Amino acid sequence: MASAALGEELKCSICLYFYADPVTMRCCGHNFCRVCIDHVLNTQDLESRVYSCPGCSIKFQERPALQKNVTLGNMVEKFLSTHRDGAVISCTYCVDSPVPAVRSCLLCEASLCDKHLRVHSKSPEHVLNDPSTSLEKRKCSVHKEFLKYYCTKDAICICMSCRLDGKHRGHRVEILAKASENKKKKLRNVLEKLVTKREKTEVRVRSVEERRRKSQEKASGEAERVTALFIDIRRRLDDLEKRILREISRQEEKLSLSSSDVIQRLEIKKEELSRKMRHIEELCNMADPLTVLQDPDTGDLCDPEVERGDEDIEENGVGDQDLGQISRISHSLADIIRGVALYVQDPADTLLDVNTAGNNLLISDDLKTATWTETCQNHRQTAKRFLNYHQVMSRRGYISGRHYWDVEMSKLGVCRVGMCYPSIDREGDKSVIGDNTKSWCLFGGQGYDNQCSVKHNNNQIRLPHQISSNRVRICLDYEAGQLSFYELCDPIRHLHTFTATFTEPLHAALWVCGGSIKILGRSSYEEP
Repeated sequence: MASAALGEELKCSICLYFYADPVTMRCCGHNFCRVCIDHVLNTQDLESRVYSCPGCSIKFQERPALQKNVTLGNMVEKFLSTHRDGAVISCTYCVDSPVPAVRSCLLCEASLCDKHLRVHSKSPEHVLNDPSTSLEKRKCSVHKEFLKYYCTKDAICICMSCRLDGKHRGHRVEILAKASENKKKKLRNVLEKLVTKREKTEVRVRSVEERRRKSQEKASGEAERVTALFIDIRRRLDDLEKRILREISRQEEKLSLSSSDVIQRLEIKKEELSRKMRHIEELCNMADPLTVLQDPDTGDLCDPEVERGDEDIEENGVGDQDLGQISRISHSLADIIRGVALYVQDPADTLLDVNTAGNNLLISDDLKTATWTETCQNHRQTAKRFLNYHQVMSRRGYISGRHYWDVEMSKLGVCRVGMCYPSIDREGDKSVIGDNTKSWCLFGGQGYDNQCSVKHNNNQIRLPHQISSNRVRICLDYEAGQLSFYELCDPIRHLHTFTATFTEPLHAALWVCGGSIKILGRSSYEEP
């Protein structure tokens, strides 16, 4: 009973088996198998990042430290060596009542309790060992002698006769204790490597879990952003629908009132004409010519101005609906859809390439802002650097897909934003974006009274209206050959679209004088 109780104390409360590589939680003193408690703590780290002891449920903010319990491990090892299938190894000579054995004699192949051990032979050939039921395994199956040596060539334990006269004669051998220590040394080296690999694996697991957590957070944030975006789109569409319907109703009411007035005037005119017709018919039926010729009401019947007056009533009294106004309002719908609804954010960002920046440009540490400065920066000369102008390109170019990026231009100075091929000239008059066949841009600023233009191959198109916002969106549809510019106002407004057949990667490009330009982000979009 005592042995059974001890066996229960030597079992892990998680797996319910005997401790394997037992460790102690320093915070509360409870013991567990290392693999079992690591699995529990990893699960808690993944689910809530709040740790607790499975034995006492005490909670900890940080992952509790584990210390190997050597004493407990030795107890388990010794207990298991004296038991088989959970049964206590009893003394061979206590036949009346089983008494637990404390040692086993290899020569006698018997297990001994304390009482019988005291009277047992002390001669050297009687080799004593921990209690075991497998004493026959400690003797040579051929010579029935004790196994004393280890043949390194055949990797087997042998007896004295095997070494001197048997098939292992002449082989290199070691005594069992030395061979065991050599093997333990190798096993410890393997164990150290396995521990190192396991630690590296744990680090990788935590790294992957952290990336997964960040990815989930980013996906959640992106879902919220897209949800808010479409809520805003629906709000804009509802407002636009109401504006158009109000305009149609207003014009319909105006047209109805105008039509009623014209109809009333025409009815009066019709009565007047009917009266004249009756009078003329009466004159036509008269026989007296003098009466017909001297009638005072027929003097202006053939006057052409009367006919024109009738036409004026019809043409000027009733007009058509102002479809142009409705069309202009409806055009906002296209701007909302083209400028906002088709976009889904991409995690990649547009970053400026410092190696291309002109010497009068300061590039921010986050590679997002280009600022003009009068002081020459004396950048290191590279083949990609713009030499004559304060201009910079993005690191990455796009050879396919649909992309957009937003910029915020300072209210001071003059700015150009657009895209260019990497083969654009790096010096000379043709190196400025918009002034050659390899770039497209939108430009404006303080010197242009907020009147913007677009430019390609030095051909300038002046936009018909001023822009009120200093934020602009540049959209690229590479396969469709379209590069579009939008003003980021409410609602978003389409400014211009270039159409071309792109033949090289397209990089974002900035040119600034007397101010700064900040990149707000870069994204990709898909069809809804």
